[in-house]
Amino acid sequence: MSDVKKTRQGIRVRLEAEETALVRALMEQMLTLLGDAPGADDELASLGIAENATTPEDPVLARLFPDAYRDDGEAAGEFRRYTEMGLRDGKREAASTVLGALQPARTETVLDEKQAQAWLRALNDVRLALGTRLEIGEEWYEEASRLDPRDPRAPMFAAYDWLTMLQESLVRVVW
Repeated sequence: MSDVKKTRQGIRVRLEAEETALVRALMEQMLTLLGDAPGADDELASLGIAENATTPEDPVLARLFPDAYRDDGEAAGEFRRYTEMGLRDGKREAASTVLGALQPARTETVLDEKQAQAWLRALNDVRLALGTRLEIGEEWYEEASRLDPRDPRAPMFAAYDWLTMLQESLVRVVW
């Protein structure tokens, strides 16, 4: 079972091998979902401006990058054009920070404050993604408890619940 503690060296995160494998897999999937950063030859992208920014069709991406102006599509598109690339870069960086800290053979890692903040952002992004795919609402815990263990969503509900506990443990230690 995971354990998060503040020590003199930093914030120690201890995970079982299976937990490490789960977090690694989820962060790799998040990076795949976010896509690659634009090439250096794209002049607008080098300034953080997207040429054709539109609301994502994928519900998970739409949740991770919601419209800033729900009632004004033009303003929402313009806002997205100037902000989404930076937001995607930040999410990629956070997921990469988690992956960089998780060594497959080690069960313990020590994070500094900046790394811990990146972990919190990345865990939140993964929880938002899972929650969107599972259509998690306020009654999700009751729904999950009634699920047949053979239901293909059962492992994802368990992962969501465990990630919630890991994130809460990290929040308690950081603040």
